[in-house]
Amino acid sequence: MKPLTRHPVRSRWSGVLLAAALPVLSAFSALPAWAGSALAAWRINRSGDLELRTPPGTSVQAFFEAGRGLVGPRLWLDLPGAPARSRTVRGNGAIREVRVGRPNDATTRLVVEFRPGTQLDPGQLRLVGTSPDRWSMQLGAAVSGLDPLGEGDMDAAPTPSWRARPAANEVPIGSIPTGPMPSVAGLPEVPRGRYKVVIDPGHGGPDPGAVGINGLRETDVVLDVSLQVAQLLQAKGVQVLLTRTSEVDVDLPPRVALANNSRADLFLSIHANALSLSRPDVNGIETFFFQEGPSRRLAEAVQTQMLRISPSSPDRGARPGRFFVIRRTVMPSALAEMGFVTGQLDSPRLADPGFRRRMAVAITTGLLNYLVANP
Repeated sequence: MKPLTRHPVRSRWSGVLLAAALPVLSAFSALPAWAGSALAAWRINRSGDLELRTPPGTSVQAFFEAGRGLVGPRLWLDLPGAPARSRTVRGNGAIREVRVGRPNDATTRLVVEFRPGTQLDPGQLRLVGTSPDRWSMQLGAAVSGLDPLGEGDMDAAPTPSWRARPAANEVPIGSIPTGPMPSVAGLPEVPRGRYKVVIDPGHGGPDPGAVGINGLRETDVVLDVSLQVAQLLQAKGVQVLLTRTSEVDVDLPPRVALANNSRADLFLSIHANALSLSRPDVNGIETFFFQEGPSRRLAEAVQTQMLRISPSSPDRGARPGRFFVIRRTVMPSALAEMGFVTGQLDSPRLADPGFRRRMAVAITTGLLNYLVANP
């Protein structure tokens, strides 16, 4: 794993972009239809950028769904607070329409629906905060034929006195990619619906993390394992939030904000380690915690299970670390390193889908064991 200081992004206010079905509140008098919503204004400018204005500190999550047949692709963004009513703006060119609605009483959803047959590259979608109250997604990089649209006053000054409410938008049912999942048989039992867990797949998008033997990328390994962990936890009745579900760029502060605003019971950041391609002799599993007590117990629970499915991997221990995402989260938190992508022992294992499935079960078991022991 690269030293976890900051991701190479344009702004410290970078936001969360989540991909769905494949797979991250103030009242404005000028916009009574959005009273109570964090969405103050939106527009698609002449350059094809989707721009949002929100109160400072707002947590924004974005999702993408590929189209099929007569249904075009769409992306949507969820913000805290529900609008008073729904609105629809008819689009031009590649965009069929833009809708603002309320999927539940605590969320505003902005949906951009494209016309059937629109070719859109989701790998080019990245939601970036350009200031504490401004967000931008370069749609023009992912699809051509965009015309200006918008509602609200994008030029209004921020509202510094506004304070965000804790986010109430868990990952929706079905938003975690479906597919072959390891058996849940034998996993510890916890009360269904009682716990909420944040899973943080490290790196993503233009930041692949470590790159190891035969080009094995950390981001690919950790995303695969993280999605399977999320599926397994959901199957056991645990609410799950993911900081990303696709290859997109997510900065460190939004990962922490998502966890802290959600009032989760625990947070786990999943990574793969690296040293140098010239040191394939260095292998092993380790898990970091920042504070003694619950975070250490969480790290030890995960470390124990990872070692059980990786025979002969060196035990590098559950030990203190000062990584941003475990230092700034307020709930029990740990950062797991599943092995070295540069290691001659660990790398072939991490490249093996079967081993990653076993690793997902191991990590899930560690998390559930912690919840059982710390109700």
